[in-house]
Amino acid sequence: MRLLKSFRLVHHLLKRFPNFSSINLSFSTNLVEIPKSEKTQNRKWLDFNSRTVSSEIYRCNSKITILGRCRKVKEARELFDEMRRRDVVTYAAMINVYLKNGDLPKAEKLFFDMPKRNVVVESAMIDGYAKIGRIDEARRVFDEMPERNVFSWTSLVSGYLRMGWVEEGRQLFDRMPVKNNVTWTTMVSGYARNGLILEARELFDIMPEKNVVSWTAMIKAYVENDRIDEAQKLFHKMPQRNLYSWNIMISAYLEKGLVSEAIKLFELMPQRNAISWTTMVTGLARNGSIEKAREFFDHMPKKDIAAWNAMITAYAEDERMVEAFELFNYMPEKNITTWNALIDGYVKCGFSNEALKHLVLMLHTSDRPNETTFTSILTACESAVEVMQLHVLIISLGFDSDTLLTNALINIYSRTGDMGSACLAFKKLVAKDAVSWTTMILAYSNHGCGGHALQVFACMLRAGAEPDEITFVGVLSACSHTGFLQKGQRLFSSMRHAYGIVPKAEHYSCLVDLLGRAGHIEEAEKVVNQMPTNERDGAVLGALLAACNLHGCHEVASRVAEDLIKTNPSGSGAYILLANIYAARGKWDDVACVRKMMKEKKVKKVPGFSQIEVKNKNHVFFVGDREHPEMKKIYAMLEGELLPQMKDLGYSERMPPSFYNW
Repeated sequence: MRLLKSFRLVHHLLKRFPNFSSINLSFSTNLVEIPKSEKTQNRKWLDFNSRTVSSEIYRCNSKITILGRCRKVKEARELFDEMRRRDVVTYAAMINVYLKNGDLPKAEKLFFDMPKRNVVVESAMIDGYAKIGRIDEARRVFDEMPERNVFSWTSLVSGYLRMGWVEEGRQLFDRMPVKNNVTWTTMVSGYARNGLILEARELFDIMPEKNVVSWTAMIKAYVENDRIDEAQKLFHKMPQRNLYSWNIMISAYLEKGLVSEAIKLFELMPQRNAISWTTMVTGLARNGSIEKAREFFDHMPKKDIAAWNAMITAYAEDERMVEAFELFNYMPEKNITTWNALIDGYVKCGFSNEALKHLVLMLHTSDRPNETTFTSILTACESAVEVMQLHVLIISLGFDSDTLLTNALINIYSRTGDMGSACLAFKKLVAKDAVSWTTMILAYSNHGCGGHALQVFACMLRAGAEPDEITFVGVLSACSHTGFLQKGQRLFSSMRHAYGIVPKAEHYSCLVDLLGRAGHIEEAEKVVNQMPTNERDGAVLGALLAACNLHGCHEVASRVAEDLIKTNPSGSGAYILLANIYAARGKWDDVACVRKMMKEKKVKKVPGFSQIEVKNKNHVFFVGDREHPEMKKIYAMLEGELLPQMKDLGYSERMPPSFYNW
């Protein structure tokens, strides 16, 4: 009787305090025998307590799943750890949270820690392994499963197809005891993804039952394999279509430039969503139909941020920044893509001040610049000071470790002549890729620091980075500037034999320049004659011609200049060099012929010029220039102040004729 009262007391406490069930209760066993009627009541209470615990586990399992969908992985794991009792579903829920949020290592650890597994959690692990290409681990779990379901079979088949192992995927598919529509569709899509479109269609045709997903998968397969006609035929045969199938066909038409077909299909759609409208706006703009794109944009029942961004990007790419800015101002909500589209548009149109202004405005909003923003705006910087200021901002926002951005910084520092800052940015970069090394090599090479360029190349090889054809342009140019003839020849030879890179015109140009500077004119000419004809361009012939002119090899120079004129009849350089060669040899009749040829072909000599930057503004001066607004003051200063000083230093008076006419 006392025991019955105790159970009733616990029952009462459980109703008032739900968490009371977690308390560890113990009862004295030194009691009288319980009557049968009381035993029945006790069993009922135990059943009730079991249902309460199960309900609590179910509630926690559901909450873990919900937290995972909201990407609150940490909170889900905290709840998992707080649970005093867990079942196999609890483990499966937590493993799925890890897998859905891309954390396979933690999912894997929890999977191996499970006291007991079932087909659901094992299938989830197979899918997780397969999606990141760890197909051997996926197969091991699959082989160890005591029982399998359609999902476990399909996940492994999908993994094989994703890896390109089509034959293994098909063998597993044929072994499947039961297949559903997802399995068949997975196999069809897998064939198409691997370029086996005929096999995909054969399998599609023998499918026992096709649904709208299967039909759409086959249409998408045709579209991705650039077979728009077959996709169109299949689309019109579909017994039932969904929004996805309509959108795929419209997108395919626009991708192929079939604008009118896309518009017709769009008008036939029974219903449309935001993706349908945005696809039309983006596709029309991409095909140059910006006015039509704007028309669709204005008729959109509800404009999402993707549609706004598509329209602003279209205007910016067409250099219509007034319209782009108007839309930008009207936008109810902006994101990083919006800002980047506008800033990039200003940069491409040459409005660097506007680009920098909008970067500052962006910093006062909740949107923060990213790597794309800085990479774009770097090209708008007109001075080393602006680059440094931007670099400080990049460091303060934590982007200084980004490889792509640092590569752009190295390049821009090199262009502004600040090799010290370029070198510092390069040294601080931890994750250097092949582009980083190549950018630094080219920077040194372009500034005549050939020895430093070759040192960086040596470090690149020691770091295990693979040089590409652009890298070799830099190192061959460096060898040319430093006079390392044999090293340059070895590097040129290693391109094909060690790295499998076929030399192009720019590489031959560097080699010819290297040989020419060293005075090996005959060997340089031999290289030009033996190289592929399609690679023999003006740069290669120009390098050989310059070498001939340097070393006074007039006969070779005459032949090369004539070839260069045939290659580039509109360029003035070859004519002038050829005329100078004839003049040096006293062949005045030939000089007259060259000048006559230039006149007949209307070839004009490009005048020499100099360029200087003053207060962030570029000033260009041509020979005999009379166009600069301050030209009178400039010539007055030259005559009154600078010319006497130049004479004192030993320079001869070589002012342009127009100077004396002011």
